[in-house]
Order: sequence, then C-alpha cells, then structure tokens
Amino acid sequence: MVKIREALDNEKEIIREQRVKAYEEHAQIIPEGHWNALKKAISSDSDEQIHVEHLVAELDGEIVGSVALFPAKTDAYEGLVDMLDYPEIRMLAVTPHARGKGVAELLIKECILRAKVSGSKYIGLHTGDFMKTAMRLYERMNFIRIPQFDFQPADDGIIVKAYRLSIDL
Repeated sequence: MVKIREALDNEKEIIREQRVKAYEEHAQIIPEGHWNALKKAISSDSDEQIHVEHLVAELDGEIVGSVALFPAKTDAYEGLVDMLDYPEIRMLAVTPHARGKGVAELLIKECILRAKVSGSKYIGLHTGDFMKTAMRLYERMNFIRIPQFDFQPADDGIIVKAYRLSIDL
C-alpha cells in the first residue's frame, strides 16, 4: 500500500536525484538546452523557499514518488510566471518502476486536500507540453487549462502549460 507523508530533511537529496531519473525519459524528445534547464530546475534547491511542503510516496518502505507544494503568492518559477494567488503543485515525480500504481494521483490528491484545508479555492500546476501522460492524468482529475499562465522557459518552442483545479470548500 502506498503511504503519503511529509519528506524528512535528510531525504531531500534522494528526492532530487529521483526527480532527475523520473524525468530523464524526456531527454530524448526535447532539445538538449531545454533538458539541461529542466534538469537544473528539478535538481536545484528552488523548492527550499519558505512554507513549501515536500511530500513523498512510500511503497514497502521505499520512496517511489515526491511532489513539492508551493504556497500561494510564491515565485515558484523564478520570475517566469506571475505569482499566483493559489498553491502550485511542482516537481511531481514517480520512479519508473512504481508507475501505473496510482502514486502520482495519490500525491496530487494530498496536495488538493492540503490546499483545501488552507482555504484555497484553487490549486494549480504547470507541465511541459511534451509530458503527455501527465497531462492526461491532470485532465482526468478535472484540472482545466488556463493558457494565460503558460510560459516558454527556454525560447525553443516548448510551452509549459498551466492547469488549475477548482476546489469545493
């Protein structure tokens, strides 16, 4: 059974390494410059901003997924997009061997619950337009595209698409 919990401080480096491994499959299909920028972003300490929540998914005692939940009005993308007035799901990653077990959905549901508890009406996220599986999951979970918050981080034609979910309070 998958257990979602807060990450321990001594697990942050493992989580960053795992993110890179989880995202590596995209390196073959995107320009090298974009991959290098993405790799730098997901392995950096940009998730160490104040009040960012780090969650992990544990299966049989092993961390198999993680996510960072940025609070509302946080510069989650280092100036690339306006600070939004709702929490933002970032850096969602599931190890390749744990995919298809509902790990990503459980991590997202925990983020939604935490946003709801904090009184947010919405929760958002951004994903590269090459992440087809992720976009299918978000759309299945009723996230809606909000193109006015899309951005292009590497000026290479790859769009980072914005999604938002309305939370029933």
